[in-house]
Amino acid sequence: QVQLVESEGGLAQPGGSLRLSCTASGIPFNVYTMGWYRQAPGKQRELVAVITSGGTTNYGDSVKGRFTIPRDNANKTVCMQMNALKPEDTAVYYCHVCSELEEIFYDYWGQGTQVTVSS
Repeated sequence: QVQLVESEGGLAQPGGSLRLSCTASGIPFNVYTMGWYRQAPGKQRELVAVITSGGTTNYGDSVKGRFTIPRDNANKTVCMQMNALKPEDTAVYYCHVCSELEEIFYDYWGQGTQVTVSS
């Protein structure tokens, strides 16, 4: 059974930094994408950043230049370093893993962790 365990989020001031981590277990694939999505109150869930097994990254426009997404394949861990935080980064952040096998798409979600940016 696939499990994604996220670190606790937290509270940061505008301009501050936070780091999230997510460790996966039970992944039945050799190649898979890991990443983060977020959902603010009253808004749709949106892409924050993803990284493939090969290290290719994709960032949401609102976080480019501020967030980075390092990945440790050996430990099945993905982190997200969030710098220059803004109040609009406040949301529940979800770890996500996806892969495709024999034309079937699989995806898994973490339980979500709250990030609040406020002075």
